[in-house]
Amino acid sequence: MKKPFVITISREVGSGGRTIGRKLAEKLGVRFSDKELIDALQAKLNLSPNSIEELKGKKKRWLDDFIQMVAPVPMSGLLVDGGSDYIAEYNSSLSVNDVFEAEKEILNGIADEGSCVIAGRSGFFVLKDRPNKVDILITASKENRIARIMRKQGLSREKAQEVIETVDKARDNYVLRYTGQSRYDARNYHMVLNMDYLTEDKAVELILSYLDF
Repeated sequence: MKKPFVITISREVGSGGRTIGRKLAEKLGVRFSDKELIDALQAKLNLSPNSIEELKGKKKRWLDDFIQMVAPVPMSGLLVDGGSDYIAEYNSSLSVNDVFEAEKEILNGIADEGSCVIAGRSGFFVLKDRPNKVDILITASKENRIARIMRKQGLSREKAQEVIETVDKARDNYVLRYTGQSRYDARNYHMVLNMDYLTEDKAVELILSYLDF
């Protein structure tokens, strides 16, 4: 595979896709963008990562709804997280479109800087015109996803299932709205891996074999 290259890892929550992306980047000796992307988005929008993920799947202006959810918060300020101060200003015109545009800007900025592995953020679509790009989907059965989240986060089965349903719904709505496609459509990807039958290390081996590294 020619350099510079971009590998996007789309994944279902609880499938292990983030870990696979990190291990793949380590093997390739390139940048892995996941947390830094979330941090950049948080800084740009003055919202917590959880707030962005939870609410961006809505189909209407969601920040006003969020204000009502966390009331009482003055309209001049928004509580970013439990231990933070109010931000200086609340922009009432901020919408889910702003989230998508911010993600596009950040993703393209990362890809401009050199070879990388990027987790999530509709990278398969946002970076569709990039040369030397490979798109991968990591999936797993709901039962295995529940078990992984219970193990990794110490949650009850009921809570783990709730996390999956909430995140799936938000991501499904968001991807469909901005790409016009289902994030489960295999035609969007060069490779789809079902983690019910693979370890994370084996998944990385398969991807490397496909990439011919």
